[in-house]
Amino acid sequence: MSGLGVDNLSFDYGAKRALQDVSFDVPRGRFCALLGPNGAGKSTLFALLTRLFTAPQGRIEIAGHDMAKAPRRALGQMGVVFQQPTLDLDLSVHRNLTYFAALHGLSGRAADRSIEAALDRLDMGERRDEIVRRLNGGHRRRLEIARSLIHRPQVLLLDEPTVGLDAATRRAITDHVHALSEDQGLTVLWATHLTDEILDTDQLLILHQGRLRESGTTGDLRGDRSLADHFLALTGELA
Repeated sequence: MSGLGVDNLSFDYGAKRALQDVSFDVPRGRFCALLGPNGAGKSTLFALLTRLFTAPQGRIEIAGHDMAKAPRRALGQMGVVFQQPTLDLDLSVHRNLTYFAALHGLSGRAADRSIEAALDRLDMGERRDEIVRRLNGGHRRRLEIARSLIHRPQVLLLDEPTVGLDAATRRAITDHVHALSEDQGLTVLWATHLTDEILDTDQLLILHQGRLRESGTTGDLRGDRSLADHFLALTGELA
């Protein structure tokens, strides 16, 4: 069963083509890495998947819902962590999540149950009363991931979620999201330009200059080379 499907998606910024006939399918419960250098089209793809932009051609399906025909249902099955932080730094962890839950129509005990479950999944329960400004970068990112799970989506999109974090923190967050995919059955699309965040068992999409250059399982695609060397040979870009 498809968790996330994209078919013949293209998008232009004026005369510049940002995406060209991009098609892929991520099965339910699969972790899929979207690898590409800066400017490859990853953020444009995410803007289309989250309906910040409307695709003039192509099809997007989220957990069985066509984005063009049933956008509210499609978006309701999606959790998103954007590259730029969007937390209110002056509110507590719990208040941030309560506000977000209300946007999804959750309140009272239902909201509390969803918030506690999301915090527990990301090992953030003990920080529920802390002011966000006092959290380090890694805990803020975990909070944003927890927030994206409050409404129990089936698909989780993360756009360069580890930018600016140290290697150990990046590894901890990637491990957490891999576990979410495996244990909770979440379909994950993880956009990155860092090859060390991708496992050999992950589904891999390589995007370069707006085109999908390769799609498959990481270990099969890279063969005997490291993923960084394979990516360099394919695109001419260091990762």
